[in-house]
Amino acid sequence: MITDTLQFLLDNRELILGRGLEHLLLVCVAVLMAVLVGVPLGMLISRYPAAARWVLSTATVVMTVPPAALLTLMVPLLGMVGGGLGYAPAILAVLLYSLLPIVRNTYIAISTVAPALRESAAGLGMTPGEQLRLVEIPLAIPVIMAGIRIAAVYNIGTVAVAAYIGAGGLGVLVSRGLAQNDLRQLLAGALLLGLLAVLVDVALGRLQRSLTPEGLRSQR
Repeated sequence: MITDTLQFLLDNRELILGRGLEHLLLVCVAVLMAVLVGVPLGMLISRYPAAARWVLSTATVVMTVPPAALLTLMVPLLGMVGGGLGYAPAILAVLLYSLLPIVRNTYIAISTVAPALRESAAGLGMTPGEQLRLVEIPLAIPVIMAGIRIAAVYNIGTVAVAAYIGAGGLGVLVSRGLAQNDLRQLLAGALLLGLLAVLVDVALGRLQRSLTPEGLRSQR
């Protein structure tokens, strides 16, 4: 069966490359949107602990909803505004699933910056905005990036489920393999999803290391 699966991969390499790029693009767009929403939100709630409990609890509830159920819910909701099937519900679902690790890690990273560092920055005449930009965010980068890595790797599987609502990606191989009782196609899809998750994690790990201040980098 392994030989048959490898032969299937070779025979359909152009199709697989297209599906793989489509899958990666969906994940990247959705996670990037989640970063643009989640990182500022995490920074904001780090100043308001009472609000943090509500925001993190809501994001946790979203994460408990199975991907298939959330995707099914997104279809009629977006259908009301002309969205429906395809990329839009998949991107929205991945965005929602990505928020918890990104918001939570940002909140924790900013909240745990040592008060003495904030006092020192204030003593140097830094405004609150400068403290955030020059002191808190650089120190928080490793933890924030860890949340982004978790979101990206986790949601590679979510996008695979989204193939059932016409979003495309590598999940098409899995869905077709199941529908056609084609074990070669099913295994190929599963192997490629696993490989993509590893590659994304490694790439984001290197990005995390490059963005981490040199003093913190040497401690990791």
